Amino acid sequence: MSEPSAFWDRMAERYSRKPVADEAAYQKKLRITRSYLHADMEVLEFGCGTGSTAITHAPYVKHILAIDISSKMIEIARAKADAAKVANVTFKQAAIDDFSEADRAFDAVMGHSVLHLVEDRDGIVSKVHRMLKPGGVFVSNTACLGDRMKFFKFIGPIGTFLGLMPMVKVFTTQELIDSLTGAGFAIDRQWKPDKAVSVFIVAKKAG
Repeated sequence: MSEPSAFWDRMAERYSRKPVADEAAYQKKLRITRSYLHADMEVLEFGCGTGSTAITHAPYVKHILAIDISSKMIEIARAKADAAKVANVTFKQAAIDDFSEADRAFDAVMGHSVLHLVEDRDGIVSKVHRMLKPGGVFVSNTACLGDRMKFFKFIGPIGTFLGLMPMVKVFTTQELIDSLTGAGFAIDRQWKPDKAVSVFIVAKKAG
């Protein structure tokens, strides 16, 4: 079984060339997110991949710190930002676990296609809540395989052991919502495209 960072390093080039599966849904999520963004915002994105979402949102905020565990993903993201002449996004190889909420407070945090890939979902969600300023938002898009693909919890570990896929946690949309509300968030927006397994949520910290 390989380490998660090694898996994503191997996948980075292929991942960067892969088209968005549902472009219309992706654009809708971008529009919803932008409705929460302001020019003076400090934003954190964890699990940023090759940086496309951070670069897209960069014109609407003051600064984005975008992190990912894969050095190859970050390398590609930096090249994309340079090509797009985007100067207000800092790409850094790091995991959300590396950050202390005492170090910095953010106006918004984004975590797309990542909460089903972490070992301790509740711990990460609680940490994000602490890292946000009062009134801040956590924008996430998460595969909730427990809604439709419960069998995946039995076959997924085999693929992970063989190095064919990362570790994937199986849970339902309601279990994800319970994690968010249990950490102190209020659900401000929730949307799932038809037949999709991923749910898009904007959760707000009281402020």
